[in-house]
Amino acid sequence: MTDHIYTEFHRFLQREEKERLLGQRGMVIWLCGLSGSGKSTIANAAERVLHQQGRATVILDGDNIRSGLNANLGFSDDDRLENIRRMAEVAKLFASQGMITFVSAITPRGALRDVARGILGDDFYEVYVKASFEACAARDVKGLYAKAARGEIQHFTGKDSSFEEPIQADLVLDSEVLSLVECVDALLEATSKRRHLSC
Repeated sequence: MTDHIYTEFHRFLQREEKERLLGQRGMVIWLCGLSGSGKSTIANAAERVLHQQGRATVILDGDNIRSGLNANLGFSDDDRLENIRRMAEVAKLFASQGMITFVSAITPRGALRDVARGILGDDFYEVYVKASFEACAARDVKGLYAKAARGEIQHFTGKDSSFEEPIQADLVLDSEVLSLVECVDALLEATSKRRHLSC
């Protein structure tokens, strides 16, 4: 099936050349957690700080990706797996170009995070944005918890679809305890050495 595919990676400018131009290392900061935990909010705020510092960044947000590239996927186990696989492959492309890449996706199971980790290798930096189901339901910034309570959403994570807390996340940000500024500061401090070429 693949005997007619001849990749061109070896002829491209290499990653090191792209990173040297940008003055930064590419990496993927993968934020997982329940809907409403603060993943996207933290990614957006952190990106703005890095942008002000002259850093090249990109955000792959779960909802945005599902509105385009992954619009044909639902929330079954197989579709969730394919959703994460595609997001990880896209993130890999950005990181290989020296981009600091934020992925904001629920990624509810350890097996799914392992898929992303397997694709991204050393570029993968797992951040668990921790918040209880009750806290996220109280926030309900998108109205999803209310819809789920009325039975309007199937396979809703935390209700009728489980969420497995990461066991060995690189960083845990408890958004019930920490403010947004504190979360962003902690995230950027924790990833600073991996983002800079001088380290």
